[in-house]
Amino acid sequence: MAATSGSDHYSHSKPPLSFLFAGKKMPLKLFWAFALLIFTVSRCFGDDDHEMEEFLKREFSLSKPYQGVGSSGSSHWELMGDAMVTTEQVRLTPDMQSRQGAVWSRIPCHLKDWEMQVHFKIHGQGKKNLNGDGMAIWYTKERVQKGPVFGNMDNFTGLGVFVDTYPNEEKHIEAQKKRYTPRTQRIFPFVLAMVGNGSISYDHERDGRPTELGGCNAMVRNLKHDTFLFIRYIRRRLTVMIDIDGQHEWRDCLDIPGVRLPQGYYFGATAITGDLSDNHDIISLKLYQLTVLRSKKEEEEEEDEITIPSVDNMELLRLGQVEEGMSAIAIFFTVLLSMLGCVFLIVIGLVVYSHWNESRRKRFY
Repeated sequence: MAATSGSDHYSHSKPPLSFLFAGKKMPLKLFWAFALLIFTVSRCFGDDDHEMEEFLKREFSLSKPYQGVGSSGSSHWELMGDAMVTTEQVRLTPDMQSRQGAVWSRIPCHLKDWEMQVHFKIHGQGKKNLNGDGMAIWYTKERVQKGPVFGNMDNFTGLGVFVDTYPNEEKHIEAQKKRYTPRTQRIFPFVLAMVGNGSISYDHERDGRPTELGGCNAMVRNLKHDTFLFIRYIRRRLTVMIDIDGQHEWRDCLDIPGVRLPQGYYFGATAITGDLSDNHDIISLKLYQLTVLRSKKEEEEEEDEITIPSVDNMELLRLGQVEEGMSAIAIFFTVLLSMLGCVFLIVIGLVVYSHWNESRRKRFY
C-alpha cells in the first residue's frame, strides 16, 4: 500500500450535539442518555461517512499545472495517441474525426478502498446526436493499449466507467426502420460501468447494454459550468455519481454491491472519435485513499485475495436488464397470454366441477 506521507487529509464531521438542543434547557443526565442513544444507533446503522477518512494520493492524481505530464521519467502520468497537454486541461481528443488519446498512470495502485473524482469537459461543434463518441475512466490490469472501447483495448481486465455520447444502437434500429419503445429508449449522453475479466467483449453496436452494471443519463455536452464524475470503491461496493447541474450536488448513477476488483491495477482516462467528434478534456483526476472501520466478520470475509475481477450475482443483474428491455408489444402479449391461461384454467375447473357435481347427484338416486 502506498505511503500516506505528504497527502492531503480531511474527514467527514458530525454536527455537535449542542446544536440539537440549541435554546433548550435539558437535564444533564437526560442529555447524556440521549447522546448515548445517538451513538448506539449510529454504530448499529454503520454510516460510512461517519466512519471514514479520506487522504488525497498525489502520486495517483492529475491536476494543473500538469508539470511534466507525458515526458518520460519526470511524471507519474503517460500520454498516448492524440492526447495533448495545455495550460487548462489534458485534451484526450480534439474535435476532429478518427482520433483517440489517453493518459495513463505509470504506477499500479494497491489501495483497498478508494474514490476517484474526475473533473472533465466534453464540447464541440456538433449538434445533438451528431457528436461522438465518448470517454472512459479505467482501473485495469492493462495500460497504454489502443482499441475500440472509447480508445482502450477490448476484452480488458478491470473496471471501465464510460461517458457514452453517441447512441449506436438507436441509430442502427432507425436504419432498420424500427422504433424504440419509451421503456427501452435511452437519453444520451449516458454514463455506465462495466467489469471485465479479460474475456468479456464490450458490445459497441448495443452501447454496452449486455455487460453493463447500471447507468444513468447525463447531459454533459457544451455546458458552461463544471462537470464531475465520482467513482467510489469501498467494501467491494461500486458507486458512481455525477455532478453536472452546476449545483455542487452529487446525483446517484449506480450503486452495485459484490464488485471484486484486484489491487495493483492502473488508472487511466481515454477517449475516441469516429465519423463524428468532440473535444474530450480532463481537467483533473483526484484519487483518495479511504480508511474504513471494518467489523471482524467483514475482515474475515475479505481475507481471500482477489485475482480476477468479477461481480456477484451478475446473472440477476442481466436478468433485470432483459426484463427492462422488454418492448410494449412483448409486455402486452405476455399479459394477454397470462390472462388467457387463467381463463382456460377457470373453464377447465368449472367443467370438472360440473361433472363431479352431476355424478354426485346420481349417487343419491
